[in-house]
Amino acid sequence: MGRQGHRYPFWVLLFGLSLSVSGITRHELFPFGRNAGDQSLHEGNDETQEINLEKPVTFHDEQFSKIYINTNGFVSLEKPTGESEYLENMPASFKMIAALQGDLDTSDGVGKVFFRQDSSTAVLQRAADHINRAFPEDDLVNPIHALVVTWLDVASHKAESRGDGLEHSIRRNTFQLVIASVETSSYAILLYPRDSIQFQSTGSGYTVYAGFSKTQELYYRNTEDTEASVKDLPEQTNSGKRGVWVYEIGTFPHFTNIAPGEVPDLPLDSLRRSETQNQQQQVYPDVQQESLDGVYHHPEHPPPILVHTVQFTPQDPQVVEIENDDNIQVDVFTYNSGQCGGHKCSKFAECRSSSSGRCCVCKPGYYGSGIECVPDGVPQRMNGKVSGRVFVGNSPVPVDFASNDLHSYVVVNDGRAYVAISAIPPVIGFSLQPLSSVGGVIGWAFALQQPGFKNGFSIIGGEFKRQADVSFQPGGEKLTISQEFRGIDEHDHLMVDTRLDGKIPEVPQGATVQIDSYSEIYQYNINLITSSSTREYVISLPDGSTQSRSYKFRETITFQGCQFDEVPSTQMLSVEQVFVMYDMGAQLLRYAMSNKIGDVNGGQSEENACFTGRHGCDTNAVCKPGQGNQFTCECAAGFTGDGRACYDIDECRETPQICGQNSICNNQPGTFRCECLDGFQFASDGQTCVEVHRPVDPCRSGTHDCDVPERARCSYTGGSSYICTCAPGFMGDGRRCQDIDECQVNQCHENAVCFNTPGSFSCQCNPGFHGDGFHCSTEREKTRCELHRESVVGFGPRGARPQPGRFVPTCDAQGRYEPMQCHASIGQCWCVDRDGEELSGTRTGPGRFPVCRGHDESGPIRPTPNPNISPLPPGSHILFTQSGKIEYIPLDGHNLKKNEAKTALHLPEKVVIGIAYDCVEKMIYWTDISTPSISRANLQGGEPVQLIKSDIGSPEGIAIDHLGRNMFWTDSMKDRIEVSSLDGTQRRVLVNTDLVNPRAILTDPSNGYIYWADWNRESPKIEMAYMDGTNRRILAKDDLSLPNGLTYDPQTSLLCWADAGTHKVECMNPQQGRRTQLMEEIQYPFGLTTDGKNLYYTDWTRVSVVVVDRHSRREVDEFQPQKRTRLYGITTAHAHCPAGQNYCSSNNGGCTHLCLATPAGRSCRCPDNAAELSCVERE
Repeated sequence: MGRQGHRYPFWVLLFGLSLSVSGITRHELFPFGRNAGDQSLHEGNDETQEINLEKPVTFHDEQFSKIYINTNGFVSLEKPTGESEYLENMPASFKMIAALQGDLDTSDGVGKVFFRQDSSTAVLQRAADHINRAFPEDDLVNPIHALVVTWLDVASHKAESRGDGLEHSIRRNTFQLVIASVETSSYAILLYPRDSIQFQSTGSGYTVYAGFSKTQELYYRNTEDTEASVKDLPEQTNSGKRGVWVYEIGTFPHFTNIAPGEVPDLPLDSLRRSETQNQQQQVYPDVQQESLDGVYHHPEHPPPILVHTVQFTPQDPQVVEIENDDNIQVDVFTYNSGQCGGHKCSKFAECRSSSSGRCCVCKPGYYGSGIECVPDGVPQRMNGKVSGRVFVGNSPVPVDFASNDLHSYVVVNDGRAYVAISAIPPVIGFSLQPLSSVGGVIGWAFALQQPGFKNGFSIIGGEFKRQADVSFQPGGEKLTISQEFRGIDEHDHLMVDTRLDGKIPEVPQGATVQIDSYSEIYQYNINLITSSSTREYVISLPDGSTQSRSYKFRETITFQGCQFDEVPSTQMLSVEQVFVMYDMGAQLLRYAMSNKIGDVNGGQSEENACFTGRHGCDTNAVCKPGQGNQFTCECAAGFTGDGRACYDIDECRETPQICGQNSICNNQPGTFRCECLDGFQFASDGQTCVEVHRPVDPCRSGTHDCDVPERARCSYTGGSSYICTCAPGFMGDGRRCQDIDECQVNQCHENAVCFNTPGSFSCQCNPGFHGDGFHCSTEREKTRCELHRESVVGFGPRGARPQPGRFVPTCDAQGRYEPMQCHASIGQCWCVDRDGEELSGTRTGPGRFPVCRGHDESGPIRPTPNPNISPLPPGSHILFTQSGKIEYIPLDGHNLKKNEAKTALHLPEKVVIGIAYDCVEKMIYWTDISTPSISRANLQGGEPVQLIKSDIGSPEGIAIDHLGRNMFWTDSMKDRIEVSSLDGTQRRVLVNTDLVNPRAILTDPSNGYIYWADWNRESPKIEMAYMDGTNRRILAKDDLSLPNGLTYDPQTSLLCWADAGTHKVECMNPQQGRRTQLMEEIQYPFGLTTDGKNLYYTDWTRVSVVVVDRHSRREVDEFQPQKRTRLYGITTAHAHCPAGQNYCSSNNGGCTHLCLATPAGRSCRCPDNAAELSCVERE
């Protein structure tokens, strides 16, 4: 886009008139910091970081693939010179974008410079809002890449006294630069929060500088050499928003000059306040675009949170008939779900009578068909799956779709719709770009309504069927799009199933598509809507050439509406600013478009911002048109604010008793939901939670009549039934068990004595004999130490004599190595293990002796053939991972034996994230995101073995079911949870919906549950399910940010998590739902584990393992490993397996393949590749 601007090298000051609204705050900056995924510059006063850009930045008429970020408040497009050459000598001689350049300093550790590249929809949309608001007369800009740089609380270097008692050392500046780019142009967005520019000069009075320079002769300034001009930056604007300055800084290949934003002030007539309605009118405010619930933010476009709620509705509601009176005031929360004209009205609707009959009508503050109603002004979402078979061009091989995710988001107060379809392979992805109508129907459903006209949802709601027939020109290819819209779910999201069948023309890989604006005429009949149009598009090929094509589009929409509804005969949908793109790397298809519904004849063009969509109201606000061009912004139901910024009302916090006893109130954007606690359900009144009468497990409650646990086992079989069986080594009917005397049938050696013990026996050789009792002889075999000693001892005329200079080991009376060994020739001593191997770090010099533990204290340590593996001694340990290795810290009770910490397993060049321990086979399991893969190793000896290395994206969390002999893991790239046998076979996907960034996972084998955390930045949550993946439910989702670590204590039934965003550790009983805060103000936790008394977590900031006493709720210890790199997963390796059993712990539960425990039994499940297996599934 070209613009007229001032000729270089004039200095231009673009400060608008004083505005009637306040400037931006820090909260209105683009997200920054660690939680936003930022990196940071090293501390200092002239640090520079080179960045390789994912998309080029255009500056003047050149494009650059690298950029340099500097402490001193600027970025440059070439390597900057030393600061002595440009400080106090601006403009610079190199290509510089100066956000607020001066002699700045972050070496005090307070100030920070954060930066990142970002292609998420939330950030790109926010950048687009600023740009399009600043240039209202130009075509809409939709950036594809953003670089976000934030200078946070930076100080002046070498501050001098100002004489006002406030030195520069306590004055700090905070500001932000966002460079947003499309293919051939770039924009700079500069943000200066109010009260955040505390000093205006640095060094010896040099005024800080904002502007753009290509050379010292070609530059553009937006400050003068006065402190007053710097102070004005947060107070004025060129974008219609105080403190926000927008510039077009480059167009390729032709460039005229830097183009500033064109809105230096706000029209005064649109800033009047309506005191009677207590609403504030807004023009060009900053649209606080929300995060789009993950649309475009993640390659798989995870759908919003799934909440398993029990919603209440009246049992026998009465239909309230209301005469058609436009002035009537109605309580919008009154339920009315009776029959009305053959239909069941929405709880936010009324049944109204007219001369022709009765129909459901949405209450004030809501809109829709009356059967379904949604709040005015609230953004709407659509989720669904795409299936079908499509041929591309002349290829004889079709492309099959199988449940590809489709997600859409609409800002209803301006009609802008965004659509994303995931997992689209490149063979068809580019060719699908012209078909914006696949998801564009949501644009019609929620189009911006012109006066007197209604969008699709206002007429027919969200339950309908749509078939579209597409005929391509000139090749004649035909495609059918079949869609079934299944209404609004409990989260107010429109549900849709889409199927594509037919053939489409090929669009070459690497080509882009531009779709021209178009209009469609919709003809309305009872239960039928039809439309047709011709759509033209241009294909831009990689070689620079273009092709113009078109297709004819016919669609039919069928629905069941109220036969007495008055519907328009015809309406016209106008679709503009159509954006399409296929991201081959992410295999992601994106569409965006602006939609308006109005007069088929065009009519008088409406200039009121409510009907053009250029009002700038908050996305959760309704634009209310006034006289002429005047309008007001009013927050939607369930939100509060001035319309320019709207905030969700937390009904649960403001009215704590709103849901009644034995229930939980869950706040949702714009609403709330009541859920009964586990063990309760809604009574017939739909509101009271009553206890669910479930069979009691006698084995768990202790009401069985089996013998004591030392002699018998109780196995629950459902209902009130159970089975008693004697434990190994005992006999009886399970209710009374007697010890078996194994010594009656002597299994020991003839020269040994048998000793019977409860449930077992032991053998001991008679005096004069040697052996284990099962084999005894008069001659004792020589030990390893004795053989070692003989090998280095020579024999001379006087008997045994050591060879000169050789080390001779010392053996005790039983022939074992003495714990301390010394080499007399060199005067050194060291400690050894049972096998004579030197213990690292114990060797001492002449005259000094190490303290060596007796071998009886630590038990046997077997040799290991792999030098990368250190055997794990007996006892309990804390295991944790770092890049390239796994370490252990022995436990003495609940105390860390930090001096005995050691690397258990070296894994060079691996990035080990998750870790789990199998207490049965003493095996360690881990996930590696560098390969990626899942592996295991026996730390008592053996090579690491890769178990899973195919069809895996980014494995992070891992957990072991030691009873059922299965392992579970999360994959944050494929957004799923899987299970397999411990050897990696029999893989099965358990959960693959509503996941975004699953990480921590753990098992509760005795009770048949799995728990996991999803740190999705938009909607973090902690969930649980049965081990077979069924009965999934959300445990926590409010007041979460980055729940990284998760642990479960089976003794107390407490589930705890560590959150790196809220900086808290919290716990809850999953069956009761009450949360308790254990710790706060922790730094950056990642992994979490427990030994029953203490919690242990890894911390990225402290680079340590931190120990928290759960009872005193305080930190009691810390271990810092020798290698100062990030710590990831952590787990407890118990000396003995926790007590317990489940239905899979014996004979694989009778299953042919996977046995997955549940609270009341088990599920026999087949692996996903069971087509060729003889597998039986049953409960």
